[in-house]
This record gives sequence, structure tokens and C-alpha cells, in this order.
Amino acid sequence: MGTLFYGDAATPIEIEDRALAHVKVVIATKLRRGESFTLSWTHGPGQEVGRSTVWLHPSIPLRFVFDDPEPALLSRAWIEDLANSANSSGGLLLVPEPGTGEKDA
Repeated sequence: MGTLFYGDAATPIEIEDRALAHVKVVIATKLRRGESFTLSWTHGPGQEVGRSTVWLHPSIPLRFVFDDPEPALLSRAWIEDLANSANSSGGLLLVPEPGTGEKDA
């Protein structure tokens, strides 16, 4: 399970390592361009039922921590799906990897 630390938020965001690797590519690309946007996800097991959204801005500190020491192999299709959602009015939504049949990533 990877962890996303954003700003001074008291609770880090836990995202599975493979998904976090893909999200990282999309976030880094948008922030490098100076673009602000939202990131939304549904709460995982052991968390209160619901979903959360954060506003991502280039001036707010951000750190990605992965449990697996080896980088994940990236899926171009998943990055494209995530990037398309990030470029929409709804912001970056943690969508499942194409072809996995999962409902939530």
C-alpha cells in the first residue's frame, strides 16, 4: 500500500502501489505545467465509508511513498484514462486499470 502525503494534511492518503505509480505520472505532468486540479478517491477497507477530494496545486508540498522498492511497470492505457479524467471538470478520479474488471482502483 502506497501513501500520498499532501500539504500538512493530518491523514495521509493510502493508495495501492501500482495505482499510486500511475497517479504520480499524471499529477507530476499536470503540476509541471502549473495546472491545479482535484484528486478524488473512494475510501478503502478499514476507513469510514465515503469518498474524499483534495485540491492539488503546484505550491503545496507533495510526497509519494511506495512500499515496493521496485517501480511498477506502467500501463499507457491507464495513464491515458487517468489523464483524461484529470483534464475533465470533475478532476482526477482514481479509475480502475483498463481490462482488470475492477470497480474501484
